[in-house]
Amino acid sequence: MKLFSKSPEETVSEQPVQTPPPIETSPPTETGQPEIDAASAPLDAEGTAAPQGQFFLPGPAPKTVEETGLSESFLINHLCKVLHAGGTLTPAQIAEVVKLPKLVCRQLIKQMSTLMLVEAQGLDSADIKSDIRYTLTDLGKAWALDALNVSQYIGPAPVTLEAFEAQIRRQSISHEEIHRTELDSALSHLVIPNILKAQLGPAANSGRSMLLYGEPGNGKTSLAEALGMSFRDVVSFPYAILVGHQIIRFYDETLHQTADLPEDQPRSDLRWVPCHRPVVIAGGELMLHMLDLSFEHTARFYEAPMHLKALGGVFVLDDFGRQAEPPQAYLNRWIVPLEKGFDILSLHTGKKFGVPFDQLVVFSSNMLPEEMGDDAALRRIYFKIHVPSPTKEDYLQIFRDTCDSLQIAWQPEVMEVFFNRKYEEAGFVTSGAHPGFLMRHILAACRYLDREPELSLELLELAWRNVAASKRRDRR
Repeated sequence: MKLFSKSPEETVSEQPVQTPPPIETSPPTETGQPEIDAASAPLDAEGTAAPQGQFFLPGPAPKTVEETGLSESFLINHLCKVLHAGGTLTPAQIAEVVKLPKLVCRQLIKQMSTLMLVEAQGLDSADIKSDIRYTLTDLGKAWALDALNVSQYIGPAPVTLEAFEAQIRRQSISHEEIHRTELDSALSHLVIPNILKAQLGPAANSGRSMLLYGEPGNGKTSLAEALGMSFRDVVSFPYAILVGHQIIRFYDETLHQTADLPEDQPRSDLRWVPCHRPVVIAGGELMLHMLDLSFEHTARFYEAPMHLKALGGVFVLDDFGRQAEPPQAYLNRWIVPLEKGFDILSLHTGKKFGVPFDQLVVFSSNMLPEEMGDDAALRRIYFKIHVPSPTKEDYLQIFRDTCDSLQIAWQPEVMEVFFNRKYEEAGFVTSGAHPGFLMRHILAACRYLDREPELSLELLELAWRNVAASKRRDRR
């Protein structure tokens, strides 16, 4: 985004595509990061603490303009825009906006004063130790307008693409190990067979891709979300990235969950936000163009695509096969990222650049694998895991858990009759979604009838009439 206003646009021929090398899958030998809770960390086969629960934080805050990795001209343009939007500001107030140390902001303001872009407006208060306030001169206002014509991004200063790539490699999801205890804890709210857990564990540790397929309503999305919750590391994401002269906004408060740091944690570069490993879910609304950079033509800066924001975490393609484009098209789009570990993105100028593709990609679908694409594409999906419909025992356990959560008395005799009648005799396929669905209808009926909710055959029969999408027992 923000250029020094007279800088030329870059082209493909000027800078060839740089494809980052694939991320190493072995844990780093020296992270330099403290563990969150070494005492309670799970033990490996030799009885030593597993390398989990680490902080992957950026380096210390820059002390000079050069240490920011950004040019002085770019930062002067950026500060001009901040002052144009904020009016009269102190260096501390400017530093709060751009997330750079006050020392660096003072260096820039000194240069801006030399260029006659700003002028001092006196102290911020009667206290002689308070900051001096600064405002733009007429020349500074014109300079700011020129910068705003290039890009209207105002906020934290970006980090360089090189710094972004290096940080993503340091905090690769493949560096974190998920042990059985963590996975059991993350899946404790779900009723699933042990054989399924045994398949999910290696898939989660691979940091690769997996397909969860099976009948609808059996918890594929819940499984994918739970996998994401089993990770414990704290990673760092930038507010924005500078590529050439263009800014890409990255941090998304709707997708990234910030993490608290210990009070004694050394101060690091505030252009980065400490976060838990993200879990990003895209459903039937996902279009192919949403996997590319989104350019805001009015504001003239970019928004990172959803899968890029999931770096170092879990990206779930829910209801895979129900998107506007066929599944093969999405698999074709990701053949190179899934195979090589990097993705290629394009700016509106035509410039292309590579970024790491480091995430656990989970395809969740009601389709069979062979219905999604050809063998070449399916080979890139590393794990293919069938999520079965619940057995009678599991179905009744789900139903009982649902009743317990609603404080409704469990009636095993009633449920035995109901299950035999609707599933065994009528041949309907069990679904993990049915218990919650039926109980919501029972609660609604009881409110209408002005009676206490209960688990009775009468109410179950009434609720069952709304089950319209069940399938006959023609299991493969």
